[in-house]
Amino acid sequence: MLGTLYNSDILTLSSTLKNEALDAPDGTARKVSKLCGSWVEIDVKMEGARVQDAALRVQACALGQASAAILKEQLIGASLDDLVAARDGLRVMLKENGAPPTGRFSRLAILEGVRAYPARHQSTMLAFVAAVEAVERALEAS
Repeated sequence: MLGTLYNSDILTLSSTLKNEALDAPDGTARKVSKLCGSWVEIDVKMEGARVQDAALRVQACALGQASAAILKEQLIGASLDDLVAARDGLRVMLKENGAPPTGRFSRLAILEGVRAYPARHQSTMLAFVAAVEAVERALEAS
């Protein structure tokens, strides 16, 4: 039942996001869920190979917002490898019944219940897919 999916941790996280933008970002990406129409845009500024600053704009369900909030909490200082590991770990957790990601983005474990709702997987992953793309674009441009 979806009612049990939206627990207080997820609802609290989803309420913490503010839509923001960076002036002259090094990389930007926008990802849209074709299934539900949720979207995430992210701007990043890099210092070498690490994220120095970031801003997100999110229009998504509470699950997508919670995932984006977890990303935002830990994004500063993250490398492309950190983000790829988190994105791939989240995908494995949701789609392959894997263990939750560990390390910097271990808080994604609170979204483990999303696994039982395949229609929610894409919106839950949007922020991490967008973050990887934004950082890749920034690194390619540097």
